[in-house]
Amino acid sequence: MEEDELECAEELEAVLQLAPEVQLAIEQVFPSQDPLDRADFNAVEYINTLFPTEQSLANIDEVVNKIRLKIRRLDDNIRTVVRGQTNVGQDGRQALEEAQKAIQQLFGKIKDIKDKAEKSEQMVKEITRDIKQLDHAKRHLTTSITTLNHLHMLAGGVDSLEAMTRRRQYGEVANLLQGVVNVLEHFSKYMGIPQIRQLSERVKAAQNELGQQILADFEEAFPSQGTKRPGGPSNVLRDACLVANVLDPRIKQEIIKKFIKQHLSEYLVLFQENQDVAWLDKIDRRYAWIKRQLMDYEEKYGRMFPPEWCMTERIAVEFCHITKTELAKIMRTRAKEIEVKLLLFAIQRTTSFEGLLAKRFSGSTLADGTGKKAELPAPSTNPFLEDETGTEADETVIERSDIDRPKKPKTPDNPFHGIISKCFEPHLYVYIESQDKNLGELIDRFVADFKAQGPPKPNVDEGGAVLPSCADLFVYYKKCMVQCSQLSTGEPMIALTTIFQKYLREYAWKILSGNLPKTTSSSGGLTISSLLKEKEGSEVAKFTIEELCLICSILSTAEYCLATTQQLEEKLKEKVDANLMERINLTGEMDTFSISFIPKFINHLFKCKPISMVGAEQLLLDTHSLKMVLLDLPSIGSQVVRKAPASYTKIVVKGMTRAEMILKVVMAPHEPPVVFVDNYIKLLADCSTDTFQKILDMKGLKRSEQSSMLELFRQRLPTPPSGAENTSSMSLAAPTPEQESSRIRKLEKLIKKRL
Repeated sequence: MEEDELECAEELEAVLQLAPEVQLAIEQVFPSQDPLDRADFNAVEYINTLFPTEQSLANIDEVVNKIRLKIRRLDDNIRTVVRGQTNVGQDGRQALEEAQKAIQQLFGKIKDIKDKAEKSEQMVKEITRDIKQLDHAKRHLTTSITTLNHLHMLAGGVDSLEAMTRRRQYGEVANLLQGVVNVLEHFSKYMGIPQIRQLSERVKAAQNELGQQILADFEEAFPSQGTKRPGGPSNVLRDACLVANVLDPRIKQEIIKKFIKQHLSEYLVLFQENQDVAWLDKIDRRYAWIKRQLMDYEEKYGRMFPPEWCMTERIAVEFCHITKTELAKIMRTRAKEIEVKLLLFAIQRTTSFEGLLAKRFSGSTLADGTGKKAELPAPSTNPFLEDETGTEADETVIERSDIDRPKKPKTPDNPFHGIISKCFEPHLYVYIESQDKNLGELIDRFVADFKAQGPPKPNVDEGGAVLPSCADLFVYYKKCMVQCSQLSTGEPMIALTTIFQKYLREYAWKILSGNLPKTTSSSGGLTISSLLKEKEGSEVAKFTIEELCLICSILSTAEYCLATTQQLEEKLKEKVDANLMERINLTGEMDTFSISFIPKFINHLFKCKPISMVGAEQLLLDTHSLKMVLLDLPSIGSQVVRKAPASYTKIVVKGMTRAEMILKVVMAPHEPPVVFVDNYIKLLADCSTDTFQKILDMKGLKRSEQSSMLELFRQRLPTPPSGAENTSSMSLAAPTPEQESSRIRKLEKLIKKRL
C-alpha cells in the first residue's frame, strides 16, 4: 500500500511540473504565501518544518487530520469547477450564433440607410440643377456686360484719343491715355479677335503719333540750333510733359535731353576754349553763369516740367559734365601755363561750387542706366575754406597725443564731390613739385637759421629742448597732407609721401647729424662710442656745457621726430585710398631718427624669416649674451668698478627681455592655435596685429594659416577699458609719450654724469 502511494505521488509530481513562464503567470494571477503552492516545494523540508523535534510528533494525528481536511476541500473545489465548465462550450456557441444574427440585421439596416442617402442626393441634384444653371448664366452675363462696357469704353476712348491728339488737347489726353491703356490690358487674352487687335493697334499708333508730335512741339519751342531764344512757359507744353510720363520713357528722355542742350548752348559759346573767360583764373564766371541760369529756369520754366523730373538738378549735373570736359581739354592744351596758385584757386572755387550743389540737390539724377549711383570719389571737406577761415587745424603740430584723441566725425557724403574737380587730378604734379620746392627752401632756411643763431642756449637744469625747426617742419607736413588729401586720395598722395621721405632724411642729415659737435681727438662726427669711451690713459672726449646742451637737444629732437614720423605714417595711411595703403612706409626714415640700439635690434630680428627652431635657439642665446654685455657697457674699459645707473639697467632689461620673449614665442609650437595665441599675449602683452603678423612670418606659416590665426588673435584679445579705444594699436615697440620723455631725461643725465 505504501509503495502504491509513493508511485502515485511521483506520478502526480511529474504531472504538476509546469513551465517557468506558466508558473510565473500563475503566481501573478494567484499570489500565495503557502509553501505547498511553491514550484520548488520540498516535502521533507516541509515535514521538518511541521515537526522540528521528536516531542512535536505527539500531535501528528492533529496535523494529519488538518491536511486531510484541506485535501477534501480542494477536491470539492476541483469538482465544482469541473462541473461548471461542462456547460461553457454550449453557452459560447449559442452566444456566437446570436451575435452573428445581430450583425446581419445591422448590415441590412446600414444598406437601407445608404440606399436612402443615394436617393436623397439624387433628389437634391435634381432640385438644384436649375439653380446652378441660373448661377452660371448670371456669371457669364455679368462678365459679358463688363466686357461689353470695357469694349465700349475702349472704342470711345480710342476715338476721343485720336481726336484730342489732332487738336493737341494734351491735358485731356494725359488723363484719357492712362485709362485707355488700363482698359486695353483687360483684353490682352482676346487679341486673337480682329476687332480687339485693331483697337490695340490704333492705341499704339496714337501713342507713337503723340510722342512725335510732342517732340516736334518742343523742337519748335526750344530749337536746338540757331540763336532764337525760347519764349515763356507754355500750358500746352506743360500738359505735353504729363502725356510724356505715360508714353515710352524714351520720349521723356529725349525731351529732357533737347531742353538741357538748348538751355546750355549759350554756355558752350561764351566759354569756348579760345575765349579769355575760359581759363582757370576766371573760373568763377562759369559758376556765376550757371547760378543765373538756374534762377532764370526756376522763374520761367519751373512749373512747366513735373517736379519728379528734377529738371533743375539735371541742368546743373549736365553743366558739371560739360565743365569737366572743357576744363580738362583746355588744361591739356595750356598745361605749361598752370601754376600752383592758379591750380589751387581753381580747385578751391570748384569744390566750393560742388558743396553748394550738395546743399541744394539730392543727387538722385546721378543714377546711371542700371539704377545704381555713379561711382564718385569719396566725399571730403573743402580744404581751402579752412585756410580762408583761419582754422587752427593747419597751424598746429602733429602732437604725440594725437593718436589718443577721438577722431572727428566724418563729413556727410557729398554726391557731387569730384563731379568737376576730378579733372584737376592729372595736373596735381604741379602742386607736388611746388611742395618739393617749398620744402627744399624750408630745409635751407633751417640750416641758415642754425648757422646764424648758433646752438641753443645752455640750460643745465632742463637739458636740451627740441629744436623749433622740427615743429615747423611737421606743421608744414600736416598742412600739406590735409590739403593734398582734399585734392586727391590717389597717386598724388603717394607722390607727396615720397617728398616727405626725402626731406625727413635731409632734416636728419643737415640739421641733426650735421650739427653734432666734433671731438677734440678726431675730425669725425660724434658717436655713441665716443660718448661712452672712458679708459685710463686714453684721451677722453670733453665737451663744453654748450656742446652738451646741443647734443641733448639733437637727441631730444631725434626722439620727437621718431615718434611723430610714426604717427605721420599712420595719418597718411588713413587718408590714402585703401588699395594704395601698402605703398606708404616710413620705416627707413624712422630708422634714420633712431639713436637706440635695442629697437633696431628687434627690427632686425623681425627680418629673420622664416627661422628654424635651431636658429631661434641660437639667436636666443646670442640675445641673452648681448643683454649681459649691454648691462656691463657703462663700466667696460674703466678701472673704477661701479654699478650702472638703475634707469639704464631698467631700459636694457625691458628692451632685451622683449627681444627674448619674441624668440621664445617663435620657438613655441603653433598647435593648438589657442594655446599659441594665449602664450603670445601672456609673454609679450602686445595687442598689435602688426607685431603678431611679424611673429607668424618669422615662423614661416602659410597665408591661409596666418588668416585663421589672426582672426583667433583678435578674438582672444582682452577687452580694453572704457576710453581706451585707440590704445589697442599701441605696443611695447611704440613707447608712450611719458616713456619717451623719461628716456630722454635719463639719457641726458647719463651723458652729464659720464662726461
